Amino acid sequence: MQIKLVADSSSNLFSLPGVDYSCVPLKIITQEREYPDIPELDVAGMVEDLKKVKGTTSTSCPNLHDWSQAFSGADAAIAVTITSNLSGAWASAVQAAQEHGSVHVIDTLSTGPEMQLILELLRDRIQAGDSFEDLCAQANEYKKRTHLLFSLESLTNLARNGRVSGAVAKIAGVLGIRVVGKASNQGTLEPLHKCRGERKALAALREEMRLGGYAGGKVRIAHCFNLPAAQALEAMLLQDFPTADIALLPCTALCSYYAEQGGLLVGYEGREK
Repeated sequence: MQIKLVADSSSNLFSLPGVDYSCVPLKIITQEREYPDIPELDVAGMVEDLKKVKGTTSTSCPNLHDWSQAFSGADAAIAVTITSNLSGAWASAVQAAQEHGSVHVIDTLSTGPEMQLILELLRDRIQAGDSFEDLCAQANEYKKRTHLLFSLESLTNLARNGRVSGAVAKIAGVLGIRVVGKASNQGTLEPLHKCRGERKALAALREEMRLGGYAGGKVRIAHCFNLPAAQALEAMLLQDFPTADIALLPCTALCSYYAEQGGLLVGYEGREK
């Protein structure tokens, strides 16, 4: 059986070597233009443009046609989506799946590098020859012990998009304050700490990972034009767990929209939520 993996672009993965994979793009929308989350997009230019926007901004999820096209051409498909509490991508994928045969849609209740962890697990199990039913069950179990943390220098776009209040957004970026938080079990953004300076923010991330049961497994760190901070966090984790499987990657457009310049998104394996 040919099994295909499909994800929306908030997964931060345009390709997944070793498996049949498609990434369907979300869009970032301002009053002036739209930014499709595709490999060709100038993400740095988008980030700079968004700093100048005065009004509201929004995102647009993949439509039914996008999902349907991605599901086509395989005997079965598994779709991995951004949290249904931030986007309509999951609902759109579920609706499109009804037009096809064996399609399983996973609401990750998360985004970015946590989605990447789930996709990597599915890729590895497909390569091992697991059945479609086993893949679906394993992914659903695995996501119970994957987690997402974030460290943000700015919450401007989240406020413009109605995801956080304007009052909360004003905290970030004032006098070097960074907001550290997590994806809640309900798939919402849950601020945990207000840290003065990046060093304290990285220490807070490290401590939250410990509290979440991190013990040297996989970590995926996505950064929005802040590779030094991602490398610093990696070094901190390797001090505790020298053989940890850690990978760093830049944020694509959708993750850059939410993380904003300087932000970090950290997906990791821990104890069950």
